[in-house]
Amino acid sequence: MKLDILAFGAHPDDVELGCGGTIAKEISIGKKVGIIDLTRGELGTRGSAEIRDQEAVDSAKILGVEVRENLGFADGFFVNDKLHQLEIIKIIRKYQPKIVLCNAIEDRHIDHGKGSKLVSDACFLSGLRKIETQLNGIEQEAWRPKKVYHYIQWKNIEPDFVLDITGFIDIKMGAVRAYASQFYDPNSKEPISPITSKNFINSIKYRAQDLGRLVGTDFAEGFTVERYLAVKKLDDLI
Repeated sequence: MKLDILAFGAHPDDVELGCGGTIAKEISIGKKVGIIDLTRGELGTRGSAEIRDQEAVDSAKILGVEVRENLGFADGFFVNDKLHQLEIIKIIRKYQPKIVLCNAIEDRHIDHGKGSKLVSDACFLSGLRKIETQLNGIEQEAWRPKKVYHYIQWKNIEPDFVLDITGFIDIKMGAVRAYASQFYDPNSKEPISPITSKNFINSIKYRAQDLGRLVGTDFAEGFTVERYLAVKKLDDLI
């Protein structure tokens, strides 16, 4: 199955938090989108890998993605090496996306920056035909996505561009709240972490609202790029 967009996250919920509104909007206009989680988030302060497995399934249904896979890398300890790169190359060649979305290039959680660089490197390597991979015993063709964009996470990194997600904030928030074990719950008896506060869950919406304010829309999500953006004519910009 070919996908238009493939979104990678170091942990289940990274994609929803960073670009859930973008995914919902792209799906609404007919784009085929998939999500790949690098780890099961087994080191998370709350919940368990098994709980997050089900939460990821529930969230994917809310967003309406075509596929969601988990590569089962070690949470906190995966590295950017040949072994891990090859696993991602196989996925990129399997789905042949035009656009890849991935973690913030630098962030509070060490897996975010590592995941960002790992996926970015694999996107380049996937286009080299002399790197041979197989899927289900069949040789895969080389494939390099045309664009790699990095969504914004914990830190308020200045975006290179923002995408208007007006009309899709409720879907984004619904997909985020599918991870009930991870976020604000006043009745939870589990330990507190930076993402379990009421302030954090509120910040997801008010960040989108603030980015929207800056560009004249209700809500937006920001991204950074690896190379210059280009437009064919000046009125391509909103």
